[in-house]
Parts: sequence; C-alpha cells; structure tokens
Amino acid sequence: MIALSLAEIAAVVGGKSYDIPDPELLVTGPVVTDSRQVRPGSLFTAFAGEHADGHDFAERAVADGAVAVLATRPVGVPAVVVGDVTAALGALARHVVERLGTTTVALTGSAGKTSTKDLIAQLLERRGPTVYPEGNLNNEIGLPLTALRADTGTRHLVLEMGARYVGDIRYLTELVPPRIGLVLNVGTAHVGEFGGRDRIALAKGELVESLPSAEEGGIAVLNADDPLVSAMASRTRARVVTFGERDSADIRAANVRLTRQGQPAFTLHTPTGCSEVTMRLYGEHHVSNALAAATVAHELGMPVDEIALALSEAGTLSRWRMEVTERPDGVTIVNDAYNANPESMRAALRALAAMGQGAQSRGGRTWAVLGLMAELGDEALAEHDAVGRLAVRLNVSKLVAVGGREASWLQLGAYNEGSWGEESVHVSDTQAAVDLLRGELRPGDVVLVKASRSVGLERVAQALLDPAGLSDGQGAGR
Repeated sequence: MIALSLAEIAAVVGGKSYDIPDPELLVTGPVVTDSRQVRPGSLFTAFAGEHADGHDFAERAVADGAVAVLATRPVGVPAVVVGDVTAALGALARHVVERLGTTTVALTGSAGKTSTKDLIAQLLERRGPTVYPEGNLNNEIGLPLTALRADTGTRHLVLEMGARYVGDIRYLTELVPPRIGLVLNVGTAHVGEFGGRDRIALAKGELVESLPSAEEGGIAVLNADDPLVSAMASRTRARVVTFGERDSADIRAANVRLTRQGQPAFTLHTPTGCSEVTMRLYGEHHVSNALAAATVAHELGMPVDEIALALSEAGTLSRWRMEVTERPDGVTIVNDAYNANPESMRAALRALAAMGQGAQSRGGRTWAVLGLMAELGDEALAEHDAVGRLAVRLNVSKLVAVGGREASWLQLGAYNEGSWGEESVHVSDTQAAVDLLRGELRPGDVVLVKASRSVGLERVAQALLDPAGLSDGQGAGR
C-alpha cells in the first residue's frame, strides 16, 4: 500500500483516533484482517467474527509491528475507531486507488471467475506490475484488501466481484470503480438466493452499468456465446467488446479441440491477427476463460502472438481448481474441490472424460468423487440428478457420491440413467470415500474430486496424495 499517515486514514474513514502518540505515523505495510499476517508498518483491521473477535488480538498485532488498529472500539493500543470496519475498509481502498490512477479491471460471472482472474493476471504481468486477488477475495472485505495492495508501481489492478444478491456488485463498484468490466456468464450459482437466472443477470450486469462512458475510456467485455450476457450491451455507456466462439465475436476461438491429456487447444482470432494456443490447463471450459482474458489483454495493447504465448504458458495460481497431480504409481488426482455449481460441475466432468481417453489406453478408469452443490434452492434436486446422469452419459467409470441428501440425488440420477452394480456408490463422508478409493484405485486411473466448499472434499484429494491420509480419522461430508 502507499504510505498513509494515521491522521489521513482517520480523515478518510471518518474515524476517531485513540492512544495514538503521533498522528503523522505512517502505515507503510499491508492492511490485514489476521493478526498472524501482521508485518512491520501494517494496519490491522479488527473484525468481530462468528468464532473470534479481532479486537481481542489488537495488542498482539501492535506488538508484532502493526502501526495501529482499525476498530469499532478503543483497544488500549493505537487505533482509529469507526462505526463500521467494513465500510471504513472500503473507503480507504477507494481513496488509495483514486490517488494511484492505475488501470482497474473487474470481472464477474457465475462460473470461472477465479480461473479467468488468474489468466488475466498472468497476461498483464508481462506488461507491468499487476495486483490481483489471492484465491477468491471477491466480497466487500476481500476486494478492498486486494485494492489496498496496490502501490505507486502498480500498472494494473485486477478485481474479482462476487454476488449473492442484487445490489452486491453495484456496492463493490462504488468501492473501487473499474474502467474495464468483464462478464463471463450467467449460470445457476446462488440461484436459491437470487430466485432465478434473470435475477442473476440483473445482478451481474451491475458491473457494466458502473463503467465510464466510451469517451471516458470505459470498456465492457461481454461473452457473445451467452445470450443473457450479450444482452447487457444495452445496459452500459462503455464501448462493448465481445468474445466467444461465435463468428460475430470480436475475439474468438476456432478449431477448438482437446489434447489426449484433456488440455484445450485452439486458434485465437483477434482484429489484429491470429495465433495458435495450446493450454496447460485442463478442460474445454478454459477456452472461454482464455478468450475473456485475451480480450482484456488485447484492449490493453498486448499483441496477439504475445497473448497466445502467455495463454499457452499460464498455469493455475489458485489452489484446488483443477489441480492435476500424478502419483508415483500412475494414479492421477484432479483436485477441483474449492467450489461447485452445475456449470462448473459439468465442465469438470467433461474434462475428466477427455482425460480418461488417454487413461483408457493405459488400462485406467475415470472416477468422479462428487458432493453437494450448495445454494441451488428449488433447483437442487433437478441439478444434482442431472449431474449424476451426465456422469453416466460421459462414460465415467465410477461415480462416488459423498455426503447426505444431495449426494444421494447424484447417485440416484446416475442409477436412473443406467448406472448399475458398482458403477456408482453413495458414501457418508470423506473418510468413507478415501477408504473406498484406497482399496480400488489402480495405475492409470484418473480421479476427479469436486463439491461445494462446505463439503471439504479437498480432504479426499489430499489423503489420496498423502500416505498418512486423513490422520484424524474424521469425515467432513454432509
């Protein structure tokens, strides 16, 4: 973060200073919410959470080097006290970004946000220092924390914007107004909260509504393959640029195919030329993500050959998202357990099927270890049933449904589609899944692990890669 005095911070956030010996003391280090992440010069933000109250760690934070604490009450150490720490954090982020004048890119979508953010970051880093979220810091706390990592050397600021309700993205764009806004897709993630895809589209479109006009440099990047996204062109004053596989898209992919390892390859077409791309990532769904990233990079002046090279060299920056690891015995584990919704689940299954084509030539099988997709509301039964059926249609060798009611719906969908005998099974928790897999896996097998974050299925992948396994013997299924 740029250096700010405590007096300036107090003025920006509308706070009152307590126990501060010198108001001109500078915050020069990172702004953190976890006292264990404090570094010399930090500002520690004290949030009262469900399991812990950051105010209780204020003294420790200052002892470890924090200049002061942003808090809602005096804490006995230097502090700027405000009525709402979240709002104050947002005000501070906006102040810093406005002072810097860096190019801000924001993206949203029902699926693929984090993977696309990682691709954009890897492209733009080739053109200058780029700040982007670590993991999926995409809410009213995570977004300001990301923005506050920018400093005078930052050329690009990439922000991911998530939403559970209409109005969430509008609020985030008010904290840090973007110049370039990207909408990936409108799916069914959080449909239970929103109440339908039209409401999701309404929420996602708040991003392009926030952009500056075309005359002021605003750019809306929209998915030409998604009708609900392309329709957002009428909701923005910004210049609209499209991406997709349609011939009408400004940035498009042609000759899309998968390698025997399940990695996408395609010809990248731009208004300034074409170039070939073969990605290191797994799954055809990454083609759309790559096109979105390419469009942002192209708009910021990157030549097509450099874009294609960067896409071909890009890897996974965020954990538990199609992380592919081959064990010494030839079993391949695909850890995609960070989160799941119907769109990302279907994409992962198709990637598994593609990877399985190579595995079958070595005598291997494909395993889909799946669990709950959360927040689907009235669509939950139909969506879980559909995923179970898709696993059968894609000829996935074995389906292991982990958890409670929703997992039973996955297994039932597979059964009704024609999965008989031992081709699909329902187990109660992660430990049961690990025990089953350890007894059944053989060299050449490919195992996909995926569910919503609350299920904790990453424990299955970790156990299969770690000989010690689930050392505490506890399952985490629902």
